[in-house]
Amino acid sequence: MAAKASLLLLLLLLLLCAAAAMLPAPASAADDGVTKFKVYFHDVLAGKSPTAIRIAEAAATKGSSTFFGAMVAIDDPLTTTPAATGSAKSKDEVGRAQGTYTFADQATFGLLMNMNFVFTAGDYKGSSLTIYGRNEVLSAVREMSIVGGTGKFRMARGYVQASTVDNGAGETVVEYTVYVNPAATT
Repeated sequence: MAAKASLLLLLLLLLLCAAAAMLPAPASAADDGVTKFKVYFHDVLAGKSPTAIRIAEAAATKGSSTFFGAMVAIDDPLTTTPAATGSAKSKDEVGRAQGTYTFADQATFGLLMNMNFVFTAGDYKGSSLTIYGRNEVLSAVREMSIVGGTGKFRMARGYVQASTVDNGAGETVVEYTVYVNPAATT
């Protein structure tokens, strides 16, 4: 009788193990549909061919310690490495950050970013991401929203995290970690 009970118990344990193995695994960051990648934004403010140019400012901007009221148009290179590019096309260039940023804070360097990441090479060539939000440039990590996209990122939602890598010699390099959930895959 004891042998029969042990056999039934063993059979029950095997069935439970088999049932547990058939359960779906918990979702991980890789399984949740979010695409994560990094690009480096090169804001070139000086030299022969700057990629960021002040296009407007308020009368009070010159007296502001935070450049409040200034607006800058950008067509900045996006690369896969943080190496400074100047304004020259780099072999690592995968796209351009195109749009504007406005100095929108009177107390600190707080920018309103309104830009598209337009991909011209690599896995996302022909696609774009629309990024909008506050960029408090003196903070170590800043987060902005992805509010849309085109191509592989059609109707995308997500966010970016920006961290300044280098700020010197007329070029600011910012690492953008992109977390995007494309609504449509093409």
